[in-house]
Amino acid sequence: MVYTYKVTLEGIKGFYRVYKVDGSHSLYTFHKRLRADLEFTVDQPILFKAFDAEGGVVARYALQDLGSGTVDAVSIEKTVGAGIVKFVYFYDIAARKSVNITLEAEEPGSISSPTIVDTKGPVPLEFENGYVAFEDLPQQQRKIPGLGLSDSDDDKEEEEIIYDEKE
Repeated sequence: MVYTYKVTLEGIKGFYRVYKVDGSHSLYTFHKRLRADLEFTVDQPILFKAFDAEGGVVARYALQDLGSGTVDAVSIEKTVGAGIVKFVYFYDIAARKSVNITLEAEEPGSISSPTIVDTKGPVPLEFENGYVAFEDLPQQQRKIPGLGLSDSDDDKEEEEIIYDEKE
């Protein structure tokens, strides 16, 4: 089976990635692809916090066994079979930096490696550095130059020339 996962940032509408992952792939294989695509640092421990459909935490997977297995020994298929529909993937545990990974679909077939099929926005680090996506701006700040979507004439800043009559 091939599973489709959507990766999002909590509270950010201007970012997502969609991946197709083979059921035989391990969480570690998926982690390596996420780390490469999203430019996460390689020197940080990682954690997959797993949730069921009701939102309860059912497992935690890391490089060391935390009771549910290690990321290199647990397959995607095994997590789906256990009823896991969402992960919070901590790519920097100490700084509590994470992305949400949600199971979107499954289909028959197989693929050789996790594959990105859709993308929106820059890498998560850009959001930490102050990048704000258009979708995340307050409605009153959403103006597209040249399209006339604004009711005010704030876009037309013309210099007012004042003549002194005594000159």
